[in-house]
Amino acid sequence: MLDKTGIAQRIAKEVKDGYYVNLGIGIPTLVANYVRNDIEVEFQSENGVLGMGPFPYEGEEDADVINAGKQTITTLPGASFFDSALSFSMIRGQHVDLTILGAMEVAESGDIANWKIPGKMVKGMGGAMDLVASAENIIVAMMHTNRAGESKLLKRCSLPLTGVGCVKKIVTNLAVLEVTPKGFKLLERAPSVSVEEIQKSTEGTLIVEGVIPEMTL
Repeated sequence: MLDKTGIAQRIAKEVKDGYYVNLGIGIPTLVANYVRNDIEVEFQSENGVLGMGPFPYEGEEDADVINAGKQTITTLPGASFFDSALSFSMIRGQHVDLTILGAMEVAESGDIANWKIPGKMVKGMGGAMDLVASAENIIVAMMHTNRAGESKLLKRCSLPLTGVGCVKKIVTNLAVLEVTPKGFKLLERAPSVSVEEIQKSTEGTLIVEGVIPEMTL
């Protein structure tokens, strides 16, 4: 079973040379720490940063350099800063190759809910709505179940939706899954996790074909 760092490490393997990548709040922000050194990737944050680097070491933080989640970050040589209008022009204009988001729920149809729990105070949907509406390649980083042990990979989302039919792949603490027209297709299982455990933790339709390999980080 993976922890949040392991999820980020596995997703980093999906990042290709030359990609422009948007990292959402939460687990996705860790991905920048694990991208291979032999490729060039530009990480974008919707608050107006292009060229984010790994998180800073303790004592080297700059409180004026932050990501969309208000975490301090580093920037790589050639990085640029700009306003939100330009940032969302990049997103809406589909200039971002890969979007990595967290989620509270994902449906087998690719619907995603990641912005609101009814009855709880929230500031708003933020940039998530633009990201899911504009991006063609969305990977979700999430835990497979909630704290009560209930599946977060569902037949239908119960929470307010952020986007419809937009998620392509999901990496959880238990598995890597692809969203297909027939449901969640199991691609890889986390170390020491059985297919049966993944089946028990998935409410939505789970497609298992052949021998499922154990993921490598």
